[in-house]
Amino acid sequence: MLEHVPHWLGSALKGLRAGVDKLAIAQPELGAFEALHLASPAFADGARLPERFTADGTGVSPPLFWTGVPEGTERLALIVEDPDAPAPQPLVHAVVWGLSPEGALAEGAIRADGAGGGDGSDVGRNSYLGEGWLPPDPPTGHGPHHYAFQLFALGPGPDPGDTPGRGALLKAMAGRVLAAGLLTGTYSRGEEAPGGPVRSTAVA
Repeated sequence: MLEHVPHWLGSALKGLRAGVDKLAIAQPELGAFEALHLASPAFADGARLPERFTADGTGVSPPLFWTGVPEGTERLALIVEDPDAPAPQPLVHAVVWGLSPEGALAEGAIRADGAGGGDGSDVGRNSYLGEGWLPPDPPTGHGPHHYAFQLFALGPGPDPGDTPGRGALLKAMAGRVLAAGLLTGTYSRGEEAPGGPVRSTAVA
């Protein structure tokens, strides 16, 4: 959808960004916590997301894996946000609740699952109120967007309900985060990227 934003408009909005201080992992109500390792076999931390995970490709969610989950972890929660969105708050690209401490997410696994999966996990609502993965779709000319994959190891506590949104998840996680991991991927349109210019389908 945002690939059709004119380059001049995206450039004019470059200074308008939600800010990294508004990411879920930076919220004070979560308290202090240790670090765990979150990574993807599809892209390195800080590297550009392959096109297939974005609105310019097939738009599937990327594979993820984690290590270093502390003892006492009951479940994991994942929130993916874009703090560079030209909006008051980061754009939520995915919410997943109830992931197993020993596990991983396969490519394309973040998709609508109704009231939840058989393993106890539940894919929640993104910023467009859809259930599943919202493919990165930054405005053309707005500059690089950073997609923050934030994984939280949680101790015992309340359930956020079926298909939770970011607000319900943060409320359920308050005071029970034992550890967290952060993995960042980038994407942009109308910008120079390694190997040449980024493909743009913007209309003049």
